[in-house]
Amino acid sequence: MADSIHSAKYLQIVNETEQGLRMREHVKLAAVAVDSQPGDVPGNLDKIREWAGKAADAGAALALFPELSLSGFIPNHPVGDHNQWLRAALQGARAMSETIPGPAVDRLAAIAGEYGILVSAGLLEDAGNVLHNTQVLVGPDGLLGKWRKMHIPMFETAFYNGGDGPSVVETPLGRLGANICFDAFLPESTRLLAVNNVEIVLFPFAADPPPVTPQGWQAWAEPVLRCRCLENGVFGLACNYVGRVGFADVEQSFPGGGMAIGPRGETLAEWTGLSGQPGMLLVEFSREELRMARAEPESLYRFRRPELYGPLAE
Repeated sequence: MADSIHSAKYLQIVNETEQGLRMREHVKLAAVAVDSQPGDVPGNLDKIREWAGKAADAGAALALFPELSLSGFIPNHPVGDHNQWLRAALQGARAMSETIPGPAVDRLAAIAGEYGILVSAGLLEDAGNVLHNTQVLVGPDGLLGKWRKMHIPMFETAFYNGGDGPSVVETPLGRLGANICFDAFLPESTRLLAVNNVEIVLFPFAADPPPVTPQGWQAWAEPVLRCRCLENGVFGLACNYVGRVGFADVEQSFPGGGMAIGPRGETLAEWTGLSGQPGMLLVEFSREELRMARAEPESLYRFRRPELYGPLAE
């Protein structure tokens, strides 16, 4: 009975969306910090399923999970024999990587179908000769889009390659895009989405800045996310990895956290969960607020002069 209710809700969302797929009048979303473990894809999917159900029961139409939440994050701060660690970690990364499309993404789509929502989660993508850090978006009908992390920080360059420019996915909720963790610190990442008329940007993180608390993560990430949303006139939804992970004799801890940012750069919702514990943030975005923010004289995006910016790409 519950499954049919969730499915009916999703079909209603689809039917209410106008031709051309712009943002719905009101969109409720969930940012979830889930304690995924590296290499335990079945167990991680079970946790994602549990929290997707909680998000759907709370009325959310989309559940965002952190960077690499499906495959698990490989800790990358070894203190012993670096060569031995690197070989073991790379072999493990290759073993836990998933193709897109593939069985893990199919299972994620089945979860979306079970609860009648959209689900976004991250995984190590097997792209043949190389791996990518990829965030996927699925709905009840399957894979809707994927984004590969573009800018790879120093400690992660051993594992995956940078991806190409991000696309904007038209969904029943509106135009969605994603910047993965470190990408958000490069202004061009979100601008690439904005020039393709993105409305909501997903920001999945796996970060542990000191102090390792949700508040410490927010103090580190919030100024950047507020800038990205303000300068592009978009909504932003962010969540951070949570829990202790261990792999190849190295451990790392993440505090969790989440926040929602409006198109004026204002913080709309903050994390209230415990540090190091799974949790969920809920927020509602309004199409009218987006329209009004973009109509204000201070709206920055409309003052762009692309004809002046050629030297930036030289």
